[in-house]
Amino acid sequence: MRHKNRIAAGAVLIIAVGSAGLTLSRRVAAQSPQPADPIADNAQAMVNDGRKIFRFDTFGDEAYWGDTIKLHQAVAGAKLGGVGPGVSPKTALAVGLKVDVDALPPAIVSGLKAGTVDLTDPATTLALMSLNAVVGITGFFSPDGKQLQSMGVQCALCHSTVDDSLAPSVGHRLDGWANRDLNVGAIVALAPDLSVLTKLLGADDATVRTVLNSWGPGKFDAELLLDGKAFRPDGQSGAVLIPPAFGLAGVNLGTWTGYGQTTYWNAFVANLEMHGKGTFFDERLNDATQFPIAAKAGFGNVRADSDLITSKLAALHFYQLAIPAPPSVEIGVFSFTARRGQALFNGKAKCAACHVPPLFTEPGYNLHTPQEIGIDDFQANRSPAKGYRTAPLRGLLTHQKGGFFHDGRFPTLRAVVDHYDDFLGTGLTDDEKNDLVEYLRTL
Repeated sequence: MRHKNRIAAGAVLIIAVGSAGLTLSRRVAAQSPQPADPIADNAQAMVNDGRKIFRFDTFGDEAYWGDTIKLHQAVAGAKLGGVGPGVSPKTALAVGLKVDVDALPPAIVSGLKAGTVDLTDPATTLALMSLNAVVGITGFFSPDGKQLQSMGVQCALCHSTVDDSLAPSVGHRLDGWANRDLNVGAIVALAPDLSVLTKLLGADDATVRTVLNSWGPGKFDAELLLDGKAFRPDGQSGAVLIPPAFGLAGVNLGTWTGYGQTTYWNAFVANLEMHGKGTFFDERLNDATQFPIAAKAGFGNVRADSDLITSKLAALHFYQLAIPAPPSVEIGVFSFTARRGQALFNGKAKCAACHVPPLFTEPGYNLHTPQEIGIDDFQANRSPAKGYRTAPLRGLLTHQKGGFFHDGRFPTLRAVVDHYDDFLGTGLTDDEKNDLVEYLRTL
């Protein structure tokens, strides 16, 4: 009996202690912070890293832009240790460069507002570069900060602009927006030494500079260094419009002519166009018939001694996919006109057959032959896929400068609607075309 009583007493003690322990555990759990969410933490870290890479990483390309073609010397000018007259802020803004107001100290902001900052002096340009205030460009200075010794470029050079909140071309960054003011060709043509390009293309210096200056604002010819085709059969430049880099989540192909997804294009551009130091592989570029320049130069298999690109591609891609398209306009603002246009978009005009809402491109493989969209095949044939991507339509009004389609051949949305009405035989009336355009303006 005594033994049984001891067992019973022990059981009561265990239950009591257990209950108290359970209560204490609940209290501790209630007071302890919630466990970390590794997915959310990783997503935020990727966005933060990707933003820095997109805005500020040169991938080591200063070895090309500075050391090789010596573009920094033209920027500085002879009076500041370079060559020529130099590039003043006035000139820089004229070729489409943008200034990040958030990188400027209060004194310069006040001076810009008051008009006391000298925008005709290249020294001011160098001062802005030293502040990392010129969007997409990094200057590398001597230890005393007095001489510009090299320079590099970032993704943001072409795929960011500013909101002009302080002055034209000076404001807060708008990442992912195509800089349709940027005259890339004219900027590169300033470089004192283009011998690396003349040797690659097998052309003389004057010809290369003529080609670069033919691009014009908002355009770039990424295929020039692959196939050497500087001009279309009609004599126009082979350069295409800089596309926006926002609203790409869920979109398969990231380029006008379907080379690959956005992360492919990041690797392609960082290695072959920005001339950074990394690794790039695409055996399609070994086709000497289609890509004679690339095949000869070995661009299908690039291996740098020190890879400054590959480790950054994941975060860069993640950030780009996180950049939303600008908010669409409420259709109600445009009353019944845009609503009628929306009905036409989804019905009679046949737009939604390819531009499937809400992605406004096809889910899946969003590439078409030139014959399917009723245009020539020049640019399509410069890519391995030999087709044209169905471009997503969100934020159309942010990149209307320069026209529409890959080369800006249609100056207005109405011209695009006219083309498809004629090609597809949809039989839209003039009023219906206007309604459709009004809807497109809301996207």
